[in-house]
Amino acid sequence: MTKYSVTQAPVAQLLSDVKSDKIAIPELQRPFVWDSIKVRDLMDSLYKGYPVGYLITWQSVGAKLKGGQIAAHQQILIDGQQRVTALRAAIAGLKVINKRYKAIRITISFNPITEEFATLTPVIERSPQWISDISEYFNSSSPLTFAKKYLERNPGVDATVFETNLTRLGKIQNAQIGIISLDDGLDIETISEIFIRINSKGVPLSSADFAMSKIATYGDRGRNLRKLIDYFCQLAIAPHAFADIEENDLEFSATKYLKAISWLKHDAEDIYDPEYGDLIRIAGLVGFSRGKASSIVSELSGRDPETKKVDENRIPLAYDKLEAALLEIVSKYQFENFLMLIKSAGFITSGMINSKNALNFAYALYLRLREDKALTEGERKRIVKRWFVMSMLTGRHSGSFESTWEQDIRRIGEMGILNYFNQVEEADLSDAFWSVALPAALETTGISSPYFQTFLAAQVAKNARGFLSKGITVTAMLQQSGDIHHIIPKDHLHKNGFPDRGDYNQVANFSLTETAINIRISNRPPSDYMIEVDTQIETGVLTLGEIKDSDDLVTNLIENAIPPFVHSVDAGSYKEFLVERRRLMAAYIRNYYQAL
Repeated sequence: MTKYSVTQAPVAQLLSDVKSDKIAIPELQRPFVWDSIKVRDLMDSLYKGYPVGYLITWQSVGAKLKGGQIAAHQQILIDGQQRVTALRAAIAGLKVINKRYKAIRITISFNPITEEFATLTPVIERSPQWISDISEYFNSSSPLTFAKKYLERNPGVDATVFETNLTRLGKIQNAQIGIISLDDGLDIETISEIFIRINSKGVPLSSADFAMSKIATYGDRGRNLRKLIDYFCQLAIAPHAFADIEENDLEFSATKYLKAISWLKHDAEDIYDPEYGDLIRIAGLVGFSRGKASSIVSELSGRDPETKKVDENRIPLAYDKLEAALLEIVSKYQFENFLMLIKSAGFITSGMINSKNALNFAYALYLRLREDKALTEGERKRIVKRWFVMSMLTGRHSGSFESTWEQDIRRIGEMGILNYFNQVEEADLSDAFWSVALPAALETTGISSPYFQTFLAAQVAKNARGFLSKGITVTAMLQQSGDIHHIIPKDHLHKNGFPDRGDYNQVANFSLTETAINIRISNRPPSDYMIEVDTQIETGVLTLGEIKDSDDLVTNLIENAIPPFVHSVDAGSYKEFLVERRRLMAAYIRNYYQAL
């Protein structure tokens, strides 16, 4: 099978093909990342006959061209967007989109006597020796008249040198640029491998990149659906950009999509800020029951998943499904309600969630279950919360997660969510998991580990207080200010046989503690500072925290899964303490999970 073809095209032909939509540039409506110096250098390289690298295109079936007709084979530019956009800006005089989504000119000037290229400046614009905008020459209806006017402005220049160099400038339009065209029958994994081998930077091209490129080929609708994805992801982290989008992208502003995401201009939540690859995959699960981004590309290309043959009649239906899924995903009501579920499970800060894929699948599951009329609202919430926490604890959505996603969605469809989830829990969250695997997983120094963060989430959900705190909760400390405290201080351990970080920085030796309490404890072991707490309870004189009731102290230790024998713990009993604390933490997490 032929995987690709290599051709040469003059710059003028390349620009003509882009103008007619025979070659689609999905990036055209995104901010142009090159600065004017790079555009200038590109012109200089073409003028001097230097190579400017290959462009890579991918044949796309069923794209909409200008006028509404369907292209049998449109080429999508997947590498070289910035170079082609620079050519359009410098030679065709077309505007580019800046970071504020405003259309601006990048104007390149040329001195035909010194053969210099430069970005237009006021000084250059006032100099008669410079051609201030080379696009005016390339688009001139009469190059001879253009040359004549230049010589009239510069009577002292060497006419022969000028004409020779002006002719050389004009030949830029005939400069040959290599185009590698990848066959439309190639799967995305093969295309990505070819891309990496050709691309000198070795930058991987993801299946989500292909999906975004494919979406953008479907006329105005495709471009605006792609923008919907792009803008949602950007506004989720930079709400202030809304005004720029609304003011400068008039095409998008005229669609219903802008209104659908306008709520993000007031968004201050950072627990879940999906990237475009996340939205693509969630849309695949919601709209097509497909977990792989490459599968979405196949759907949008009209490829029947059973026969593998292209049926162009499937394409409009696929875009209908994609649009419906995206509008569900970006809905303020759906998105905010999903985040409330995650928060209600105790995950109240972004730092507590180290698996974006766990969030992605949970959101897709939340949206799909809303269509399941056999479930009550309470059952839906319970399932989504438990599935998310289960995923965090088991790493279900790491590794080859796309295949797992497709399998899960398929089995949910076949068995129903209740039956399938019971099966998953029996297999992955058995008694052995809670009593053996989870305590073993808690033998780690990583405070960002999902096991320790789930323990903190459990404390949040149970409204637990910080270690030795009377009223300050773990929730308050996570949201405001609290210390990750060594229950047995590291200085004490370091001086008494545990010099390695891997010893004293075990998460089973950590608890959230008020700063003032942490400072008061200093480097004393529990066998020392817990005596102070006991004395405080006896006398009522507060010196370490505010607990002055023995029953309240017992409750506080239970809230923090700390063994009751902590009163006597020092370096000599440290290992026994860690073993018991891990067991208690695992039991605490289990109790929390089962109460969700």
